[in-house]
Amino acid sequence: MARLFEHEGKRFLADAGIAVPRGGVASTPKEAYDVARRMGKPVVVKAQVWAGGRGKAGAVRFADTPEEAENLAGAILGMEVGRFPVRTVLVEEKLDIEKEYYVGVIPDFSRHVRSPVVIFSTEGGMNIEDVPQDKILKSRIDYAKGLPLYDALDMASSAGVPNKSLQEVARVTARTVDVFKKYDCRILEINPLILTRDGKVIAGDCRMGIDDNAVFRHPEMGITIPREFPWEPTEFDVVGWGIDETDFRGSGFAMKMTVDEVSPGFIGFHAIGGGAAMVGMDALSRVGLKPANFADTSGNPVASKVYRVAKLVLSQPNIEGYLLAGFIIANQEQWHHAHGIVRALREELPNRPGFPCVLLLAGNKEEESLQILREGLGGLPGRIEIYGSDRVEDSDFVGGRMLALVEEYRKEKAR
Repeated sequence: MARLFEHEGKRFLADAGIAVPRGGVASTPKEAYDVARRMGKPVVVKAQVWAGGRGKAGAVRFADTPEEAENLAGAILGMEVGRFPVRTVLVEEKLDIEKEYYVGVIPDFSRHVRSPVVIFSTEGGMNIEDVPQDKILKSRIDYAKGLPLYDALDMASSAGVPNKSLQEVARVTARTVDVFKKYDCRILEINPLILTRDGKVIAGDCRMGIDDNAVFRHPEMGITIPREFPWEPTEFDVVGWGIDETDFRGSGFAMKMTVDEVSPGFIGFHAIGGGAAMVGMDALSRVGLKPANFADTSGNPVASKVYRVAKLVLSQPNIEGYLLAGFIIANQEQWHHAHGIVRALREELPNRPGFPCVLLLAGNKEEESLQILREGLGGLPGRIEIYGSDRVEDSDFVGGRMLALVEEYRKEKAR
């Protein structure tokens, strides 16, 4: 799921006719000062990160003056919230709140539903998981027609929304469903949906996530990597995602598994298929090693694509080895893998004397492929071991050989 920042999601809500607070985005304290000065009233300064818990982390603060907003922005920018660095803040008008609601739309994949569900609660401003069930109303959505206004009115009325606000709250709820559909969302939350003391209904916050497979339909969103990360995407992740974007011949993908670039035991990890990836990661973990990344080349990729993935995996500066985890007898021509791996290692290993490489490759044209590896990698200054289908089911052996080579490599480097 590709996530949007709060201010990005609010832009699409506003386009759909849902009121949002006045404000602006700032990447420096001076810009925050300028936004607050234009507002001419108390503001809230909110970190823009793909993580929850901003308030508890001190990344949502209130300011009465532009000078105070500038100081708060200076304190918030550069913070880390949920492993995400704060690079921008949203400076918005402080609202005079009378009541907070929750409106959300999520897909329900259970066997009896299999459709989006709209959720409404009178307990806004807190995690919906923590709200008592008797305070939550849910309604299944017919994706073809969305949420008719009369159904939204019935939901809001059943929740006890006062008559003076009933029409507008229902209208916002129905439009939230429209936005969910239009942008192929996997989640869309307005929490809180604020009822102000002067009777306005305003989206106080927005959490919006787009289905990975639908991102290409929405270039206006400017999403670089349509995938959810536990930290800000690295340059490695951007390059890894681009491999499949520019070459559709088979699958070739890579992403970081850690942002830890210091501690020992990380291995450049290159799998052939999802099942092989799980077996390979397990083989490493059982001997105390760790994958620095996840990478997969499967679906009969061409040699150039295998090469690009291998080069990216090997580009990580502090890895202590490289594992080609072909723990599957693949129904693809494996000499493409062999040629791509040979070229990548011939370019990389001269700069890494003694570097450990365990290569497990099995499948169609296996013998020819293993011969390409043996001949193409002969004479290189690395610790290279090559195995075929006889070791596909022996992950303990493969993990053990990787560890043994890493230990030899460490001793050599320590001399």
